[in-house]
Amino acid sequence: MSTSEKPLRIDIVSDVVCPWCVIGYRQLAAALEQTNTAHTIHWHPFELNPNMPSEGQNLREHIIEKYGSTKQESDASRIRMTEAGQEVGFEFNFNDDTRMHNTFNLHQLLHFADQQGRMHELKQALFAAHFTNNREISDINVLADIAAETGLDRSESLAVLEGQFFAKEVRAEEQHWQQQGIQSVPAIIFNERHLVSGAQGVENYISILEQLANMTE
Repeated sequence: MSTSEKPLRIDIVSDVVCPWCVIGYRQLAAALEQTNTAHTIHWHPFELNPNMPSEGQNLREHIIEKYGSTKQESDASRIRMTEAGQEVGFEFNFNDDTRMHNTFNLHQLLHFADQQGRMHELKQALFAAHFTNNREISDINVLADIAAETGLDRSESLAVLEGQFFAKEVRAEEQHWQQQGIQSVPAIIFNERHLVSGAQGVENYISILEQLANMTE
């Protein structure tokens, strides 16, 4: 479908602990593949819960506190997310011990990975670590393990986290996107001009991509 020599630039503002971020990305990825759209993806940080303590919190307790949801509403939401994930080949394994985490360290690690050309791989690995495998991503040693599994140097990754080497850079980028009006995620910006919020579904993303292609003809 792609008629332009220049690939479509896609900026995605998201958080690793945001279930609709991975669902929305998977939907978009399917649409990109089905439309054969040349593209580049650029991930950007957003913290769903910047005030979350470092040890995290039980997810169900967090959702009830933050949104006033009942257990029944929480269960129904988990079923919807699990089914939406299955549709795009992503596995959610929610349980009573699933936790919400502070993700500031994750975003610093992703910043480091970007310098090594492995940000996209690490982002996908972190989604799976959190939602599929219920790994303790509040633990910097676990984060260093995940980094190593994606081809990054484990000791360098651990040093980045222990030293908070990219704290200022991550904070500055978060503030940049907040100043652009981004208050919820996923926020997907096409060609630095067209903002699409939320998980739109594969067919809607196909329609969006077709419209963008027509605009460049």
